[in-house]
Amino acid sequence: MELRHLRYFSAVVEAGSLTAAAAELRMSQPPLSVAIAKLEADVGVPLLVRSPRGVEPTSAGRFLLDASSRILSEVDEVVAALGRFGTGVAGSLTFAAVPALMWHRLPQLLKAHLADAPEVEVRLVDPPPWTAIDMLQQRKVDLAAIMVADPRRFVRRYRGAVDVVDWGSVPLVAALPPGEEDAPDPLPLKAFDGSTLLLPRRTSAVPSLPEAVTEALRKHGVIPGATRTVETIQTSLPLIEAGAGWAILPDPDHASLARFDVVVRRIEPNPGSLRALVLARAGAAADPVVGRLLERISRWPSAAATG
Repeated sequence: MELRHLRYFSAVVEAGSLTAAAAELRMSQPPLSVAIAKLEADVGVPLLVRSPRGVEPTSAGRFLLDASSRILSEVDEVVAALGRFGTGVAGSLTFAAVPALMWHRLPQLLKAHLADAPEVEVRLVDPPPWTAIDMLQQRKVDLAAIMVADPRRFVRRYRGAVDVVDWGSVPLVAALPPGEEDAPDPLPLKAFDGSTLLLPRRTSAVPSLPEAVTEALRKHGVIPGATRTVETIQTSLPLIEAGAGWAILPDPDHASLARFDVVVRRIEPNPGSLRALVLARAGAAADPVVGRLLERISRWPSAAATG
């Protein structure tokens, strides 16, 4: 039994004759008659009663007509759903992103994206950057968003292994304990002289915030009183809130740190910024769901080419 035979049969019953059905189907009558005869042979029972006035369905034919209506409707729904998959507005993907991007930028991206593609199921994980890259290469995630200090160096290192989309600049700001509300804005970088500086652990795999902060302090001759190493950016925040130290942290879109009980100040001179990058396996943009989201990221307002 073929789907086209079911469509032919439904058209014949609705039209009341083979001639009228052939006209509606834009085909000649002989092949239509052959198709109906083959359908009857396949199911093993007569489906139509033929007379000079046209055709009428048998009991079996009426049963098949009802069943065909349900089957063809479901097939049409499947085809329509596959079409949505093909345009990237339906499907699923797993997105790994470092926490600082999870706090504001990623929700804003997904809010806009899911408004256009509500049938896309997005799963999120928030590993450290080096783990996110490993998960991408092991096909455990479809996309990975990280922050780096030197995007050109990163692109050269991973050229050919991953596709990179620039997701824009991430400014660095001072994050101070509660009670420092009187600190000027912008805060002189020299204010970090003699302070206890909280600095995330370095990783050679992805030079990022520690390298950027260290270089800015060296460049301007700032010497903290003590440097306390913390595991990650997110683990530094409870310590800042507790008054255990100061930090220079990324603040994507000047909005991510607002949810924490810390005093945020711009820094003068500007210590520079990190670059947010979204990584995909080479060629993964051919998947419509992945490609559609990457296209939106590439049009992010602050995005610019990494070169």
